[in-house]
Amino acid sequence: MRMARLLSVLALSVVALPSPSSWAYRDYFTVEQKARLEKIQTLRVEAIALTDQGALDATPITELVAHRMGELGYTVLRAAETPPDAVLKVKCEQRKTWEGTTAAGGDADLPDAPSRLWKGPACQMTYRLGDMKVNWQKEVRTEFEDAGQAAHAANAGNPGVYAMGKLREMLEGYEFPLLLAAEWGQPERLLTLLDRPDTPQARKFKIIALLGEMQADEAMPKLKEVLKDRDFAKQAIGAMGHLGREGIPLLIDIMNTSPQPELQAAAAKGLGQLGGMHGDASVVLPLLAKLEDPKTDWSVLTEVAWALGKVPDKRSIQPLYTLDQKLQAIRDPENMPLKKLKEAVFWAIKQCDTWDQFS
Repeated sequence: MRMARLLSVLALSVVALPSPSSWAYRDYFTVEQKARLEKIQTLRVEAIALTDQGALDATPITELVAHRMGELGYTVLRAAETPPDAVLKVKCEQRKTWEGTTAAGGDADLPDAPSRLWKGPACQMTYRLGDMKVNWQKEVRTEFEDAGQAAHAANAGNPGVYAMGKLREMLEGYEFPLLLAAEWGQPERLLTLLDRPDTPQARKFKIIALLGEMQADEAMPKLKEVLKDRDFAKQAIGAMGHLGREGIPLLIDIMNTSPQPELQAAAAKGLGQLGGMHGDASVVLPLLAKLEDPKTDWSVLTEVAWALGKVPDKRSIQPLYTLDQKLQAIRDPENMPLKKLKEAVFWAIKQCDTWDQFS
């Protein structure tokens, strides 16, 4: 019975595990290769544009990609005889033939991953480091799958030209330069762009998220500064939850003192991530104090419970059971916040109770 119970808990744990970052495979690079990625400065862009009638001039796409990479300070080489640090390849097709490498898992579930199902106009991006083709692929797609029908509806003439024009528009709004800077382990470029007053808010949101996902500890001072901006505070807290344990005291303070439940919840979530990632049980007592505070909002309690489950500790068992008993006495099936809280507490109890028995 105990083994069956353990297996059921492990199944629940799998659901809660975060998916690996899109550049997790960089762990398999050699030290020398990682060093080369971090030093990438010069690029060559190789673009092709393929339609049903043949190849089109890809110069507009090449120039757009070069301009966008230049926004982050990269130098795009025009002369083919000059060896670049990396080659960025862009293949745009009216009718997609290259379908990527996987059907599910890893990057396959991301919106910009190569799709096996999509057959309409698409641009696929890869890069090469010297002679090495890296397993990094991104794809942008048009809103239509049939370029002929779309061009006819828009009175646009040649379907291939129309498809390439729409794909160029998609590339113009796609944040591939930020993704590549993160992929190459160059947070300083992202931090520079984050500091610029003319950087749009949506782009700053993306930068802050990437700094957290790539675990850029050098971004901590800037994230602390960003916390002062109400528009970006939640994103900064979320990013800090992926960095070093030095962010724990600050997250505890935010959880306990912020007047906004949304920020309290984000801080509690970050504490669970940091405590679990670093094996740091110092987050448990502050989380338990929040759990037992009768003034704590349900949305915050939910994140506190999830966080306690990520840092299993026998001190959490009784407080979680006590809260669970109180919640079970409340019958309100239409109350979604209550339902989410009950699910989080149930999961956390299983993590902590089973861990205590089998550790």
